[in-house]
Amino acid sequence: MADKEKISRQPMPEQEPKVRAKNFKEVPLGYPPETAIIEATRCLNCKKPGCVDGCPVGIDIPGFISKVKEKDFAGGIARIKETNALPAVCGRVCPQEAQCEAGCVLGKKGEPVAIGRLERFLADFERDQGDVPLPNIPAKTGKRVAVVGSGPSGLTVAGDLILKGHDVTVFEAFHKPGGVLLYGIPEFRLPKQILFAEINYMERLGVKFEVNSVVGKVVTLQELKDEGFDAIYVAVGAGLPHFLGVPGENLIGIYSANEYLTRSNLMKAYLFPEYDTPLAVGKNVAVIGAGNVAMDSARTALRMGAEKVRIVYRRSRDEMPARSEEIHHAEEEGVELHLLTNPLKFIGDDQGRVTGMQCIQQELGEPDASGRRSPKAKPGTEFEFPCDMAVIAVGAGANPLLTSTTPELSLNKRGYIIADPETGKTSMPGVWAGGDIVTGMATVIKAMGAGRAAANSMHKYLTWGW
Repeated sequence: MADKEKISRQPMPEQEPKVRAKNFKEVPLGYPPETAIIEATRCLNCKKPGCVDGCPVGIDIPGFISKVKEKDFAGGIARIKETNALPAVCGRVCPQEAQCEAGCVLGKKGEPVAIGRLERFLADFERDQGDVPLPNIPAKTGKRVAVVGSGPSGLTVAGDLILKGHDVTVFEAFHKPGGVLLYGIPEFRLPKQILFAEINYMERLGVKFEVNSVVGKVVTLQELKDEGFDAIYVAVGAGLPHFLGVPGENLIGIYSANEYLTRSNLMKAYLFPEYDTPLAVGKNVAVIGAGNVAMDSARTALRMGAEKVRIVYRRSRDEMPARSEEIHHAEEEGVELHLLTNPLKFIGDDQGRVTGMQCIQQELGEPDASGRRSPKAKPGTEFEFPCDMAVIAVGAGANPLLTSTTPELSLNKRGYIIADPETGKTSMPGVWAGGDIVTGMATVIKAMGAGRAAANSMHKYLTWGW
């Protein structure tokens, strides 16, 4: 154990900050094989691996790391795919530091094994070899499953159930599948070609994708059942943006993060002039919020041509919900953090365009319901700073489009679908739900964990009944 502790965690090669701040290419460049092998040798092969307990989909982490040590990269990725249909995605965007790596014994005295980086390495290695081999698919059961939404939770259900012999059709409202992985996460964190390769793998497994299909508007859940689908999984996410509710929020140049990132990612504004997507390019941009979505918005604005980008957050750095890696990358690229600062109103010109923001300084009091210290205003500390564009990234809620046409689905007071946390079963027989439409905004891997639990329950139902 002592020898392994002496091997330091292997750094990930990255683009230089000044270079990457001007392009949309991926920031971390991935491990070369020799570095991955060195990192894998740090694993202690614990008898009771805490890393597995911290993984919502239960990947055999010591198992795949052992394969890397042995230079059996094909065996390593095969081990991951036993429980994870999206390894190249998870290796990039999962908050490993708060989940699998948080349970690593090495992390108690030093730095944990870089589990996410090794997962990414194996997925990338396999894809770079050419055609990804398919597992054996069992005989068809004759059962049909509809999955509503093609984000991480929906894709997990589709990937699991196609491998159990059921026919699966995924209905996606947008013109391309991927859900929040596509419209919400920028190219520099999750390249589109990586995501599309994962989706192509599912198509090769036999999953069908129906795009431009707005379930709840074009077709209802009951109509899907009437068309012969034996089970339905609802994974439409939480895409209804929240706003601040302050004066001037309707001025031109103020976006919700949802709209801003969708225009950039799904509608490819980042490829201007090849795609002339209407998206304001601010020179002096304020992003309100401090989660991963706020970091994504701020770093996107920088790459779109902003000269100054400020993150405005009402709490301190310790309470920032974004991954530490994302905050670090943003600061390296030149994003400024304005902490303990709360917007009071937006200021505009006679053309109705935003020109500035009035804020007030905050101080922290006792922890609130979220466990973070609650901010309160410091009287007499109001001040203004200029901005010609603002992005509101303070969370999102449940879009009522589908649930408003399905009275059989029980909702909580915030409009989220009530589902059994162990199985994903809803109040509507034959219908399951999971991901952000049940929990509110959460991580990709937690949505996948909900999908895994629901897929197991759905398989039992399709085999033995409700």
